[in-house]
Amino acid sequence: MTITTGTAAQRDALGELKDREQVARRLLDASAKHSFDPETELDWDAPFVEGLWYWPPELVSLYGTPLWERMSEEQRIDLSRHEACSLASLGIWFEIILMQLLTRHIYDKPATSSHVRYALTEIEDECRHSKMFARLIERSGTPVYPVSRFHHGLGRAFKTVSTTPGSFTATLLGEEILDWMQRLTFPDERVQPLLRGVTRIHVVEEARHVRYAREELRHQMLTASRYSRGFTRISSGVFSQVFSKAFINPEVYTQVGLDQKEALAQVAASDHRRDVMQTGARKLTEFLDEIGVLRGVGRRMWKGSGLFA
Repeated sequence: MTITTGTAAQRDALGELKDREQVARRLLDASAKHSFDPETELDWDAPFVEGLWYWPPELVSLYGTPLWERMSEEQRIDLSRHEACSLASLGIWFEIILMQLLTRHIYDKPATSSHVRYALTEIEDECRHSKMFARLIERSGTPVYPVSRFHHGLGRAFKTVSTTPGSFTATLLGEEILDWMQRLTFPDERVQPLLRGVTRIHVVEEARHVRYAREELRHQMLTASRYSRGFTRISSGVFSQVFSKAFINPEVYTQVGLDQKEALAQVAASDHRRDVMQTGARKLTEFLDEIGVLRGVGRRMWKGSGLFA
């Protein structure tokens, strides 16, 4: 993609900057009206309701597999509890990376701009979300489910070397699939009230984060260097594979008394699970394809991850 130079390009860049500021101001207004404190918004002391799920059964990884059919209802619900907390653990890991990427993004930008103010507002949101997820794990009585040591190290390297468009692509990957699942969760009366409250808060606030990341990534893919755009395409492919593998920690199966190897094999062979993950990623992959991220080797990696049909 060729970026023009000269006066016309400067006028275009100025126009885009104004748009960026307008988007940020609207997001700041929305944040002022629709932000939540999970510490006071949710009833953390209410007992869990017997017989209710912790995650919609259709979104549990083993749903519809032969192993699922052999499991008791109690064991299925218990697996939903562990998977919900595995996702909360993944969310904390990802949001800590995101907060570091956001601070890097604004380091050289005018501190008084609305764009920077909104980035700082999003960091505030993510701090609350990470604390909310940690409290959910503790309240649910499950272990913390960290990503593998390899993925942990890969995340450390990525947040150190990532370009701005690479950072925002990873941001959207971490936010949009979970957002799709949580939009199915918070209105579902089969699910525990605490889980519905947690997902409702996250959905409302993440909608702003997705808008901010999409607008900035679109801007970056038009203005970034050829190297930066190439890095974004490859790094997004790598992260799609990391995300698909780290999505559910395999230890959840052991915790509910299942054979881990058998469970993983059945999840990998499940057409339902593949459809769930691809449906959750569809809006994101369509957007990334539209703005030129899904190209070359990166596109092949996305297909290999199972997230891109």
